[in-house]
Formats: sequence, C-alpha cells, structure tokens
Amino acid sequence: MTTYKRWTREQMAQRVAQDIPDGAVVNLGIGLPTLVANHLPAGREVMLHSENGVIGMGPAPAEGAEDYDLINAGKEPVTLLPGGCFFHHADSFAMMRGGHLDVCVLGAFQVSAGGDLANWHTGAPHAIPAVGGAMDLAIGAKRTLVMMEHITKAGESKLVPQCSYPLTALGCVSRVYTDLAVIDLGPQGARVMEMCEGLALAQLQALTAVPLLPG
Repeated sequence: MTTYKRWTREQMAQRVAQDIPDGAVVNLGIGLPTLVANHLPAGREVMLHSENGVIGMGPAPAEGAEDYDLINAGKEPVTLLPGGCFFHHADSFAMMRGGHLDVCVLGAFQVSAGGDLANWHTGAPHAIPAVGGAMDLAIGAKRTLVMMEHITKAGESKLVPQCSYPLTALGCVSRVYTDLAVIDLGPQGARVMEMCEGLALAQLQALTAVPLLPG
C-alpha cells in the first residue's frame, strides 16, 4: 500500500475555488465552505452572496480589522468589495429560491451516490437541528457542490448508497470535495476525478461505501 497525505482544509478550499467560474454568483455555506472565499484566483470576478442579506463579499478581514456589523450567515466577520451591498434577508432568500445563484458550496453529514444531501441534522438525541438556508440553496442554485471530510470520526464513509440522516434535498449534489478526493456524482455513479497525492484508488474505495469509477 502506498502512503498518502490528506488534503488540509485550506487545500480543499483552494481546490473548490479553482472550479468556481469567472462571473459566477456564489453562496458559501457555513463551516468549511467559508474558506473558499480566501482562495479565489486573482483576477477572477466572483460575486459572493450570503443568505443573511449581503452580496459582494471579499476574503476574511485581517486580524484586528473585524467589523461585526459585517458578517456572513455563520456570524463570521467578512469584508465587502467595491460594489457590494446589503439588503433584507427576504430579498436574499428570493435570490436563492428564484434561481439567481450559479453555485452554492455546502457542507454535509452525508451525500448519497445519487446526489441526495443530508446536512442539517443527524437525528441524534439532543442534537440541535440547523437547516438555515440549506434547503433553499440546494434546490435553488444552478449547481450544488459539497465540501466535507471523507469519513466521520467513527471511521464511517460520508458518501453512502442512501442517506440515513434527514434529507436536505434530493439529487442536488453534482460534485463532492473531500480531504481525500474530488468525486463527481451522476447517472453512472460516483466518478473519481482527482485524489490526494499518494492515494491509490483501491485505498480510497476501502474508505468509501459506494462503488467508485475511475476518472
């Protein structure tokens, strides 16, 4: 068996950022996806949207320069680029539901081989559900991408034949970025497009609960 090194969260975010097209209007979900804002390629014009009512966000502010009146949906301080603006959150949700977002990047507890998304509740006793705008984003954006760890802390695959957690949306996820691989989901199944350095397909398959196709 070859040895491999998992991608860091920053490397995952950088890989997602590479796939954000020029001119796209993009929503970054709470958690891992917020890191993507810091890795958008120089010269690429991307309009970042947040469901709490802001569009035109920039990267995270420098330490000490935070303005807590300027935050994303995860209550993290952000910056605002020239031309950015604020508006009522009802208008923000209208943008999401009206199909005006090109891409959303969400975290997940589970993603099925068919692209079903479960990212708001594990069903565990005393767990606090947190759906936020995820349902609206997952079905409203033209393309839904997911960033997540490949396996849980208990060693279970997050890419599954069928989600066992409450669903956020059906058949919405087209690509998954994990700390091990980039995987496309489609009618033919889960196709591995890229893997972290040193990782063999057989090793990745051993950690994944669905059959994997080579890219």
